[in-house]
Amino acid sequence: MLALALHGGAGTIARASLSDEAEQLYRAALQAALDTGYGILESGGAALDAVEATVRSLEDCPLFNAGRGSVFTHEGHHEMDAALMDGRLRRAGAVAGVRQVQNPIRAARLVMEQTEHVLLAYPGADALAIEHGLPVQPPEYFFTQHRYDQLQEALREGRVRLDHSRAQAEPAPLEEPGHFVEATADPNWKKGTVGAVACDRHGSLAAATSTGGMTNKRYARIGDSPIIGAGTWADARCAISCTGHGEYFIRAVAAYDIACLMEYKGLSLQEACRIVVHDKLAPAGGEGGLVAVDAAGNVTLPFNSEGMYRASRTAVQAPYVAIYKE
Repeated sequence: MLALALHGGAGTIARASLSDEAEQLYRAALQAALDTGYGILESGGAALDAVEATVRSLEDCPLFNAGRGSVFTHEGHHEMDAALMDGRLRRAGAVAGVRQVQNPIRAARLVMEQTEHVLLAYPGADALAIEHGLPVQPPEYFFTQHRYDQLQEALREGRVRLDHSRAQAEPAPLEEPGHFVEATADPNWKKGTVGAVACDRHGSLAAATSTGGMTNKRYARIGDSPIIGAGTWADARCAISCTGHGEYFIRAVAAYDIACLMEYKGLSLQEACRIVVHDKLAPAGGEGGLVAVDAAGNVTLPFNSEGMYRASRTAVQAPYVAIYKE
């Protein structure tokens, strides 16, 4: 059964934090990405092609923290991560820290299809993309004033941020172990990652995830998005793409845990996702969410935060686009 679901970040997304105009822009971008991916499924295309195209649409939109809208690192550049997985054979490809590739998700697929590896990091991942003719862009392409202003604020306050996030405590220099800068609150806290999952007419599943990481991040930090089993997973049973505070999703092996609950305990997709998001991640401090689909075309979009940019459509469900808790 045809099904597609996508996300564009999760966290404390309060209704009061978005103007009517901004909300409409987000909804339009989510709808456009949904139409792109589902159109491929409707025309007989593969789930893998659908999720790649969906994520590319979101990467090209400066509203989301991926591709063109990626946040700045401490050094003032961009380090982007992405992963893609084909559930039929459990093939996967991922890139970490790329700086030039216009669409990191395309580089992830290149790793899967043109190399013997699963995960390549900068600078090798960029070099591979250039060798194979993927579009690359200068730093100016990835510059947005909003993201630059976020970096300046984070630098002044000595902290890191997850997209528009409430401040995250930034460790002080190593000679002062255990000391953290006090975090302040931001009313528009959201986790900046985009992703998609799909089921095609053959029941094949695929997942794709892409992110620009954390504002003011240092030391080439990598989150869960390009880590197979943590932020991205697809097999014969389910496909998962996560968004949230990556360190928690990595420690929980969140995406694969859902697949395990389905395989070993016989749980439904919805119940397995509920357990991971609400019973495991939330108590540990892992705020965020995910989108998931199974081989029967069932879709679920759970999150334990105040909101999540999300959309879905199936053969029996009309297009659905939402931001806040309902």
